[in-house]
Amino acid sequence: MSKRCKVRSKKISALAVIAIVFIITIRVNAKYKSYQIDYQYTATAVDSPPPAKRPKIKDTVAIKASTDLTDSTAQTDTARTDSLVQVTDTLNVKLSKDSLDAPVTYSADDSGVLIIPTKEFILYGKANAKYTDVEVTAQTIHLDQDKQLLTAYGSNDTTGDPLNKPKLVQGDMQSVSDTILYNTRSQKGLTKSTYLQQGEMYVYANTIKKVNENTLYAFRGRFTTCNLDTPHFAFRTRKMKMINNKMAVSGPASPEFEGVPVPIGIPFGIYPLNRGRHSGLLPPQFATNEQFGLGLEGLGFYKVLSENFDATVRSNIYSYGGWNVNVSSKYIKRYKYTGSLNVAIQNTKILNTGGFSKEEFTKSKTFMVNWSHTRDSKARPGSSFSANVNAGSTKFNQFVSNNPMLNFQNSLSSSINYSKDWAGKYNLSVSANHSQNSNSRSVDLTLPTASFNVITLYPFQKKEAIGTPKWYEKLGIGYTGNFQNRVSFYDSAISIRRLLDTAQYGATHVVPITLSLPQMGAIQLAPSVSYEERWYGQKIIRKWNDVTEKVDTSISRGIYTARQMQFGLSSSTRVFGTYQFKKGAVKAIRHEIRPSVSINYRPDMQKRYFYDVQTDTVGKGTMRRFSQFEGGVIGPFSEGRFGGIGFGVDNTLEMKVKNSKDTSEGGTRKVRLLDGFGFNGSYNLIPSPTDSFPLSNISMYVRSTLFEKINITANANLDPYEIDSMGIRHPKLVMATSKFKPGRITNGSIAVSTSFTSKSKDGADDKQRVRQDDYLTPDEQQRQLDYVRSNPAEFTDFNIPWSVQLSYSLSFSKQLSPDYKFVTNTYSNISVNGDFSLTPRWKIGGNTYYDFTTKQIQTLTMFITREMHCWQMSINITPVGLYRSFNISINPKSGILRDLKINRSRYFYQ
Repeated sequence: MSKRCKVRSKKISALAVIAIVFIITIRVNAKYKSYQIDYQYTATAVDSPPPAKRPKIKDTVAIKASTDLTDSTAQTDTARTDSLVQVTDTLNVKLSKDSLDAPVTYSADDSGVLIIPTKEFILYGKANAKYTDVEVTAQTIHLDQDKQLLTAYGSNDTTGDPLNKPKLVQGDMQSVSDTILYNTRSQKGLTKSTYLQQGEMYVYANTIKKVNENTLYAFRGRFTTCNLDTPHFAFRTRKMKMINNKMAVSGPASPEFEGVPVPIGIPFGIYPLNRGRHSGLLPPQFATNEQFGLGLEGLGFYKVLSENFDATVRSNIYSYGGWNVNVSSKYIKRYKYTGSLNVAIQNTKILNTGGFSKEEFTKSKTFMVNWSHTRDSKARPGSSFSANVNAGSTKFNQFVSNNPMLNFQNSLSSSINYSKDWAGKYNLSVSANHSQNSNSRSVDLTLPTASFNVITLYPFQKKEAIGTPKWYEKLGIGYTGNFQNRVSFYDSAISIRRLLDTAQYGATHVVPITLSLPQMGAIQLAPSVSYEERWYGQKIIRKWNDVTEKVDTSISRGIYTARQMQFGLSSSTRVFGTYQFKKGAVKAIRHEIRPSVSINYRPDMQKRYFYDVQTDTVGKGTMRRFSQFEGGVIGPFSEGRFGGIGFGVDNTLEMKVKNSKDTSEGGTRKVRLLDGFGFNGSYNLIPSPTDSFPLSNISMYVRSTLFEKINITANANLDPYEIDSMGIRHPKLVMATSKFKPGRITNGSIAVSTSFTSKSKDGADDKQRVRQDDYLTPDEQQRQLDYVRSNPAEFTDFNIPWSVQLSYSLSFSKQLSPDYKFVTNTYSNISVNGDFSLTPRWKIGGNTYYDFTTKQIQTLTMFITREMHCWQMSINITPVGLYRSFNISINPKSGILRDLKINRSRYFYQ
């Protein structure tokens, strides 16, 4: 508990009170919460007491302060004080030169003494003083106003141990010393036996001298980034200079570990202390690679071009002659836009060690461009622009070192999008897209893709609705137009002629007419009429060649059109069912069914665009039916008329169980058993003569999250008709010959994933644990995620004892091969990722990807990491696969010394 006593004066000089000594002593009694004020008026000055002792005051009159000051002495003395203040107010003189330029806020647990003739002020017992941005805490604080000198020192307790050592805080710099001398005017200071913290750096020095507001010197010091009193490591130096929030410079320094000197040294040291962005050299790390040779990796420079723009250049250089350069830049303007650009060039020269090539080296020159840009929605309301470009050589990812996730990435994609909205009535979207495959080396460019939409208009609706609207006022009409242009080529055989030959374009126009009818009880009816027109840039004609016994294909270019109309009436409803349990933890099971039925009619307007072609010489020849517009950028319409019923059923299944965490009576919680499962299809009541398959394929699906842990997604396509040995469908239902077999599954997929994580030691969740950067683009986030996956040991969380992630996927489909035969392709793989703590300081983990189709482990990455308080050791191993690597790194955790690390890396390419 502390009390403050303030003496205020307005323009008072030292001459006005040279014969007055006003001593105020504040004594706090924590038990009775009372204090006393001692004072004396005298014509002679009182000598200044030594700092460690309280001054002796004679002829003092003690007055107990309370809420009821009725003592006559108190009244008289109070009157004297008031009188003095009134006389002082009338002097109207300037402040003396030794006055402080800012107020001082102070407090003390024991007492405070103000000596006016000598202009000294002393605080005793856990004293605290604040002046501008400087705060001092100590056992005793002494301020000499004449010299503008502040002295702070501590004391010892009854056992002789230090008590309340002086502590000085200025900005983000903190120091604890035996003695502090500080000049408030010049801001110079001197401290003895000081522990100093500046950002992440901790310094201990015998003597520290502060020469100005931002600069200080240390003599016989030790600096480290370990925050322990006895640090795990440190650098000892005789002289050191620190500039606040800028840098620290030392003379010759030698390291020590656990207080044991190491017989190596550095001639000098420069340590950055400034916060935020600043230009500077990016030091490299040494690497050894059997195929690349010796090398320096990561050598570069970072340049701050402006407050909104920066650039980073990094390079790798190897002894066999290979090199690569990476130039990246990030730009951001708040409320305007944000983005980044990355350009990488590789000149790869790999030693052939397997003996499979006659050449000594494998050489290649590749490049990669990554650009991401997002415009803030506030910049131009009503429009948006974004870009995510990833384009380059197909072999670029193959030669990126120590990144197995990127090495096995065989596809690249890009998109640039612009959209414009006009008051919610019309909207325009224009985009350019790119995709390429590293295995086939094929590149597809879809540019531009434009889409224009007119939101549903109600031409018969009144501007001001009065009463119940008429049925025809709900009649709406809309429009959707889409244009696409695509170019395909191989990056190994690119030319202008080939680009023109593979160019395809097309457009679609859709005019839907809808009518919203009032709900009829539990059933909702919705009639509709739709007109669609498609424009094609080419048509393909296939003919059987009796001489070569093959199918010849010819392409005719031009503008071709096809049209289609459709009429429909759909209805939907919802059915609920609940089964209650009287006993047990399960209270109820709730089933919701959402059936839908539609009646549709589509006339046959496509018959003239379909034809039959012989595809082989088996028997009389297998005949297959094709459309002239197959293989284009826009697909063809379906052949034949349709007048039938569309049907579908969607279901959800929930369970209500007793909540063990809710102690109230009747506390329950919902558990989803099935998020969704159902099927849909259609049946043609009036098939055309060429359509012998009135029942469509049945699409089935299921989604579930079992026990809120296991995610399951599955879907399949069921063909109800039989096929022959060549895969040709016949108009005979499978159920006609096998009652318990509804059909053949032609394609399907299933994906199962789950994760299990132990409770964290610190109780923090994932959002609290992961630092979010609002200005990172999705592409930058993905690249950071890829780096984390490639170097998991550098991002280990020791607060989580163990974690496991599992995922399995299976997919299969029947496709028509180039020789016009159906082939079933099956893909299956499993992925496992996890880690666990061997001890509180050791953690081991890894991830693997196994392909059941090839029966091989595609990737396997393992890591071991050791947490060493202020240091961290990490080992990353990729022992199998096309790209094998080994890396061990020991480095401080601090960002100041992040480049001070021991690194050993080896890569092996097959």
